[in-house]
Amino acid sequence: MAEADERRTQLLADRDEAREATWRERALNAEDVLKAAHAEFFTQRTRIGELLGQVRDLEAEWTQEAIQRITTQNTTLKQRVRQLTADNRSFDERLKAARSNLRFQDRRIADLEAQITSSLGGA
Repeated sequence: MAEADERRTQLLADRDEAREATWRERALNAEDVLKAAHAEFFTQRTRIGELLGQVRDLEAEWTQEAIQRITTQNTTLKQRVRQLTADNRSFDERLKAARSNLRFQDRRIADLEAQITSSLGGA
């Protein structure tokens, strides 16, 4: 009986050690993951700081006067594009009309040539 109690106690102790080893391993893994996460946070914060610095540098290069000038130029160019688009549409319509007139004139010339040929051939 004492031997059974001792075996039982040993079994429980072994089971406790196994559980403790599992938890110890999990804790070590969690610490490693936490260290990696902190390193990644540091890297990302550093990169964010660098990018914010670049943004500030870019903003500093543009004065309000330069921004206004570029905005005005952009508006002017947009108006010019609209005007050129309208002109292009107008020229395209005129070209279509001229081609239509040319086709009509070609048909008219062909008809007149046919009339002349038939009147010369019949005379």
